[in-house]
Amino acid sequence: MLGPVTTGRPTRARSHRRPRSRAIRVLLALVAAAAVLGVAVVAVPMLRPAGLRPLFQMPVTCGETWQLSTYPGHDDYDVDFFPTEGETWGRPVLASYAGTVTVAGINGSLGGRNPENPDGPRGRGGGYWVKIDHGGKWETQYLHMLEPPLVAVGQKVAQGDQIGRLGSTGNSGAPHLHYEQRRGWDKVETHFDGTPSGITTDEREQILRRVSNNCPAVS
Repeated sequence: MLGPVTTGRPTRARSHRRPRSRAIRVLLALVAAAAVLGVAVVAVPMLRPAGLRPLFQMPVTCGETWQLSTYPGHDDYDVDFFPTEGETWGRPVLASYAGTVTVAGINGSLGGRNPENPDGPRGRGGGYWVKIDHGGKWETQYLHMLEPPLVAVGQKVAQGDQIGRLGSTGNSGAPHLHYEQRRGWDKVETHFDGTPSGITTDEREQILRRVSNNCPAVS
């Protein structure tokens, strides 16, 4: 009578496989829980009501007159800043209000436009840019700057602090500052010194002029 037939491979008891499977399930559960917690940390604050709108100022030097403009396809509420006189390249870009820098780097690619080569190749996106969190779900963004930002992520800035210099990096046809104000996830109409800018749609070209009141605080 033949004895038990074997396959030539050692037989593993099922109990040896259960601890490993259980460990994998526990690990996956922990990873999923961490992912949910991470989403909650980001999303829950954004679901809270926004605070009062800060008294934003124009992101340019006190007393200067600047052109605020938009054009079809630019996107609603986006504002492009151009000086009305003097050299455009390298003008100071200032924080509109006090806050904490959350982004300071490159959006997309830089391209090759600069004062020495103003008609160089365009890049993509916003080029050198900065985002500032002003609290209460309010944020400002500054794009197409000439050089790496003068601030770093996590840095506290005061209203009027210089954060960079005006340029034409990224997808930009000429030196200017692309500027946005955001409330939570929503882009909103820009206000300066408590007054709406009037730029609310990109359905038509708009060109306005305003004087900056981003002036040093009087001690």
